[in-house]
Amino acid sequence: MKKRVGILTSGGDCPGLNATLRGVAKALYQRMGEEVELIGISNGYSGLIGGEWRVMRPDEFSGILTVGGTILGTKRTPFKLMRVVGEDKVDKVAAMKKNYKEMKLDCLLCLGGNGTHKTANLLSEEGLNVIGLPKTIDNDIFGTDVTFGFHTAVDIATEVIDRVHTTAGSHSRCMVVELMGNKAGWLTLYAGIAGGADIILIPELPYTIDNVCAAVEKRAGEGKTFSILAVAEGVYDAEEARVKKKERAAKRAEAGEVTATNRIARQIEAMTGFETRVCVPGHMQRGGSPSPYDRVLATQFGAYAAKLVEHEHYGVTVAMKNNHVTENPLAEVAGKSRLVPDGHGMLEVARRMGVSMG
Repeated sequence: MKKRVGILTSGGDCPGLNATLRGVAKALYQRMGEEVELIGISNGYSGLIGGEWRVMRPDEFSGILTVGGTILGTKRTPFKLMRVVGEDKVDKVAAMKKNYKEMKLDCLLCLGGNGTHKTANLLSEEGLNVIGLPKTIDNDIFGTDVTFGFHTAVDIATEVIDRVHTTAGSHSRCMVVELMGNKAGWLTLYAGIAGGADIILIPELPYTIDNVCAAVEKRAGEGKTFSILAVAEGVYDAEEARVKKKERAAKRAEAGEVTATNRIARQIEAMTGFETRVCVPGHMQRGGSPSPYDRVLATQFGAYAAKLVEHEHYGVTVAMKNNHVTENPLAEVAGKSRLVPDGHGMLEVARRMGVSMG
């Protein structure tokens, strides 16, 4: 009897999803030939809940190594709502288990970030055979040194910083580059260092605007007519760090501040007199073809997941530790985030290079 392997991509898209799908498929077909069938589930857990699936042909996995996005489609289905029965009267967990059985799956592969892994663990606890694969440009999945999608996003964000250098220098401006990262600052930290940013602000280190402005004025005193700030979208200042998230949001709304970066730009201009602009590359950081690094990483992860399927080793997620591909129990990963720790080596590198961290 053929082994039937379900596969879905959930949450935000990122470069490397298709490369990982290809890695899984090619490795399975190579090892198991006609003894395996891949069942593509559309639009993540939403498709698993709604029964949107099809048996995939081997040729569907050809030519997608370099393609961004995901051929399966993706949606965000928040974990916190998985056990909530809404107006549609659908018991989501029961529906996923029912469709898993109707598809006659031997196992399910879930490609995604933190929320995806929480739901993957939930399904594993409900008795399904599940394997996770860690994707996110935030690089914040617990237990792995790197996630596919991260390095491509760093490349894109670095190019943005590279390009604003020239316009900042030409106009003697401060440029505040807002990069993705609501909770984790890995992307901003790496791109900021790679792009030669003068100030790097990340969510893990609450900043003070006085320190930011002091760094701008110090550069001006050294004859440098511009400054580049790499700022994660989820940053907050030392005063906001003392209150809860909802209170922070309420205070910003009351002040008419949509984003932290717009507030920072306004404050720099008011306190230093330097003309300041905000640059938001936004979803460009998640789009396009994966970098060579991410193509290799995605292929490594996909091939390893195929080995897990072959050996029927479930309830785990693939990981990279010390340049070695391995796996972690889903139960040890779900609900945890990998944030930039105080004292991390890359923070030390930035500070030694004279970068202000707020």
